[in-house]
Amino acid sequence: MSASSASANAPARGGEGRQRSYGSGARILSVGIASTGLLTFAYFSIASHVLGEQPAKRIDLLWSVMFVIISVIYRPIEQLLSRTIAERRARGHGQHTLRVPVLIQGTFALVFLIVALALRDELVNHVFEGEEALYVVLVLGTLAYAASYFARGWLAGHQRFGLFGGLVLMESVSRICFALAVAIGIASGQTAVALGIAAAPFVSLIVVPLAFARSAQALPPAPITVDEADAALAGPGTEGVQETAAHDDLSLRRGGGFAVWVSGIMLSEQTLLNAAVLTVDATSPNRALAGIVFNVLLIARAPLQLFQAIQTSLLPHLTGLEATAGHDAFARAIRATIFAILAFAGAVAVGLLVVGPFAMRHVFFGQSFDYKGAGLALIGVGMGLHLCSGALNQAALARDRARAAACCWLLAAAVFVGWMLLPAISEQLLRAEVGYAGATALLAFALALLYRQGTRRIEARAAS
Repeated sequence: MSASSASANAPARGGEGRQRSYGSGARILSVGIASTGLLTFAYFSIASHVLGEQPAKRIDLLWSVMFVIISVIYRPIEQLLSRTIAERRARGHGQHTLRVPVLIQGTFALVFLIVALALRDELVNHVFEGEEALYVVLVLGTLAYAASYFARGWLAGHQRFGLFGGLVLMESVSRICFALAVAIGIASGQTAVALGIAAAPFVSLIVVPLAFARSAQALPPAPITVDEADAALAGPGTEGVQETAAHDDLSLRRGGGFAVWVSGIMLSEQTLLNAAVLTVDATSPNRALAGIVFNVLLIARAPLQLFQAIQTSLLPHLTGLEATAGHDAFARAIRATIFAILAFAGAVAVGLLVVGPFAMRHVFFGQSFDYKGAGLALIGVGMGLHLCSGALNQAALARDRARAAACCWLLAAAVFVGWMLLPAISEQLLRAEVGYAGATALLAFALALLYRQGTRRIEARAAS
């Protein structure tokens, strides 16, 4: 084979290698995160059985508050690290500065601690109904997740998906052990169950020393070909990614801007998952209804955790393709992900319609509440649209369109909150089910338009 033929075939081989890496990474992560989703669901199911309605509701509320916070302030750094490291590796760099991500993450954690201390009495007395132990769990757990999410971003960017899956699996296993301890009589009470939420991120960090020990022995990133290097330096023809080697080092301004917009995305996502719980808790005379709404939205949470595996491996994969002008492979990855999601969501919605009420009432939560199959099916539909939005969101982030994506998410979240505060449907659970499906439909449509706009610009520039 001539040198020119080898050069022509190298990009194709590189693209095939990246596709295999993405597929393999998604499969490995799916095992760990699927188990995590099931164990998380089991944790709340056990808590519901071993605690009364009010203590179980407080555990639900603790989880909701904590994960709104950590998703908003820590997930952006996970995404920033994943995207930045993957982009540099695609350009042939083996070393990656962590100074800016560490500074941003540390600042977010410090701001949280200051605010939490200032609002201590409000949180203890009004959010957790006088249960100070839950406040302590909130503070300690949230601070520990700063390190956990930083490690996740580093692992995703280096495509260490086995260790990533191990980290989240270790987290969920350690958390459910506390609920099981109460169930079998080793421990007792609400505080014992809640301590699992604080302990989980600490225990998960066991994998971090192993990850950094392996990094010293890791193979260097595969060098890109001359053609790929020229494409990378010239820019892939997409907005915001036309960077030369002089821009490879992440600046505080660039990293901070990305983090702020992704924070908006994460806040909006948590709003879609938690606003119904919080609004129902604040407005319903039935003190247990917020826990019921939380249980129903767990139907969406568990698959979202499962498909987080695909999203986590998708972002560095798409970023690498974008850095080397791999538009066709980029589009194929998005299409394959969307088709898989739609098939899965359709099956879930049908299952919820048929057996959902019985399973929710007699198998999972053991509460005498009359769940409706149609409402549960709406949550299944909304879950599918939410997952599709997540895939399209990763495409936007890979193309450095975080600001535009954030606007789509913020719009959907604002519409959902407005809907929950209006008595358009008097039954609050049904209002939440209809609102979640409608808001995720709006979100998916807006992100699809953003993706199509970006694709048309790429095609237009390629043709010119």
